[in-house]
Amino acid sequence: FLLVDRAEDYRPHESIVGIKNVTMNEPYFVGHFPGNPVMPGVLIVEAMAQAGAVLMSKSLNADVERKTIFFMSLDACRFRQPVRPGDVLHMKVQVLKARAKLFKFRGEAMVGDKVAAEAEWAAMVVETG
Repeated sequence: FLLVDRAEDYRPHESIVGIKNVTMNEPYFVGHFPGNPVMPGVLIVEAMAQAGAVLMSKSLNADVERKTIFFMSLDACRFRQPVRPGDVLHMKVQVLKARAKLFKFRGEAMVGDKVAAEAEWAAMVVETG
């Protein structure tokens, strides 16, 4: 499942902004929560990680048919406000460290000028084909 609609402000090995238009058509809204739809926090973090994977893949010019980027760790994760249908999520992701096939990121998921979630995570490129 893809949770990034587009990306902008790409700076190789430095940063990217991922954008997700949150719509009522998302399948998780059926049960989370009936009558009070809220995007699950774990999917907000996944969306930030996917934006980081785009940054990493482009920075390393990774062959996406033979390499996969895997989530390795998650730290300092905080949820500040709910994300609801109609919101536009701007995921500001920056590289904290990069060594060969391993990147450490920090990200903020913003709705307007408010932080909805923030986290730090690591990811690694793995040969798969």
